[in-house]
Amino acid sequence: MRRHVVLVAALVALVAIVGLSVLLVTRQPISASPVPSALVGKSAPTITGAEFGGGTFSLSSERGRIVVVNFFASWCGPCQVEEPNLITFAWQQRTHGVVVLGVVFNDTIAAAQAFDVKWGTRQFYSSIADPNGTFAFHYGVTSPPSTFVIDTHGRVVAELLGPVSSAQLNNVIARIRA
Repeated sequence: MRRHVVLVAALVALVAIVGLSVLLVTRQPISASPVPSALVGKSAPTITGAEFGGGTFSLSSERGRIVVVNFFASWCGPCQVEEPNLITFAWQQRTHGVVVLGVVFNDTIAAAQAFDVKWGTRQFYSSIADPNGTFAFHYGVTSPPSTFVIDTHGRVVAELLGPVSSAQLNNVIARIRA
C-alpha cells in the first residue's frame, strides 16, 4: 500500500514537472506593451538631475536627439529582465543621435546605484534620481518599468509598459525617422 502511494505521488510530481516545462517552453517572451498615453504628441515634461556617474542631465539640452527615458527600480524583477536589452539598445544607438536615460522610481539612491554598478550601466547610459517622485508624477508613472520615447523636437511619441526589448525600441526609432 505504501509503495502504491509513493508511486502515485511520484507520477503526479512528474506530470506537474512536465506540464510546467511545456508551459515555460511555449510561452511568449515577456515584452513591453505600447499603451495609449495622454503625453503622446505633447512636449515631454522636464527632467533635470545629477547623473550617478557625475555630470548633469537636462532633457531640454538633448533637443535634436531622440531620448529614451526608462523609469526603473533595483527591486523590480522586470527591470532586471530588460536591463540587458536597454544596454544593447544604448550601445547600438550610441552614434545615431539617440540618448538613453534611466530614472529611479521609488527606490533608494544606494540601491539604484548598486543596480547600475551590477549591470555596468554607466558605460552605456546615465541614470538620475527622481526626488520625491516628481518626474514619475509628471509622466504618469505608477510602476516600473515604464519607458517613454521622445523625438528630436521634445515630443513624447511612445509609452511602453513592462520590460522593453531592443527590437521594440528600434522599431519606435525607425517610425520616428520614417
